[in-house]
Amino acid sequence: MNAPHRLKLDGAALAANWRALARMSGTAACGAAVKADGYGLGARAVVARLLAAGCRDFFVSSWNEAAALADSGARVSVLHGVRDEDVAVARALDARPVLNTRAQVRRWRDAGGGPCDVMVDTGMNRLGIAPDDVADGLLDGLVIDTLMSHLARAEEDSAMNEHQRARFASLAGRTGATRMSLANSAGIALGADYHFDLTRPGLALYGGLPVKTLGEAIRPVVQIEAEVLQRRTVAAGESVGYNATWVAPTETDAAIVNLGYADGYWRGFSDTGVAFAGRAVLPVIGRVSMDLLALDVTDADVAEGDWIAFDPDLPRAACASGMSQYELVTGLGQRFDRVWFD
Repeated sequence: MNAPHRLKLDGAALAANWRALARMSGTAACGAAVKADGYGLGARAVVARLLAAGCRDFFVSSWNEAAALADSGARVSVLHGVRDEDVAVARALDARPVLNTRAQVRRWRDAGGGPCDVMVDTGMNRLGIAPDDVADGLLDGLVIDTLMSHLARAEEDSAMNEHQRARFASLAGRTGATRMSLANSAGIALGADYHFDLTRPGLALYGGLPVKTLGEAIRPVVQIEAEVLQRRTVAAGESVGYNATWVAPTETDAAIVNLGYADGYWRGFSDTGVAFAGRAVLPVIGRVSMDLLALDVTDADVAEGDWIAFDPDLPRAACASGMSQYELVTGLGQRFDRVWFD
């Protein structure tokens, strides 16, 4: 049975975005972050299209995400490393743990070792071993494919970027790692000094713009569409939705649409979001509720059963909602039908 709301997913744009980021990565290989179920789009479908585009390195957060891609043909790294309870599946799957702590390094050695990646903290103070751990020989003898770190402020003009890059570059040749990797989507835009051997874009693949300089290269991938449940007339002075936050200044036609914050269309879009019926712009009026929202359709030919398209521009939607672009795309709920076109 078809859902009353769907995600229209542009596979050609996804592939084009990866190719653009790969070109910008210069001589470095270009991978793809497909954690959070492919940033909410469906990891298997995303991986299939990126494999066809030429991507070979994929990054997930946990071993259940890696297991879901076990027969996809993807070369997968698991960013959160390996816990005691992960060891058996980590040994069985053709995927690499990204070791983040001294305990994870010991655990992986005790389990028999094997190919792995390693995260080094160069200033974000999130995950990663310390650069001094490298100097102390913690990684000696490990079979390391990729030594990586992560930029904390890549989307900003900050001296911290160069500080992290320099700390990371100082580790070149001090481990047995085959490759080094630092840049995410915004890091790619910082230039060749940040690319090293492998880049790891995420948000920009899916149509997000962490920095404006990527704007001409990146195309929207995701558009929400939802069905109209009812068209009704709201008299002047009457309100729409919970808490009566919107009051009709004049007689207004409203479309009640099958979409709400339980789907990931957040309350932040209340009185700020927009949708489209052809070329007609339809403002969101009143509070977005769990399963429903209202649109002003006074000047639009919209009827019960029609499908309405919501704004696919992630930077613009982020400004309207107060949410980050990352939250908007990864928060898309499982009630949507996900419809790919290539």
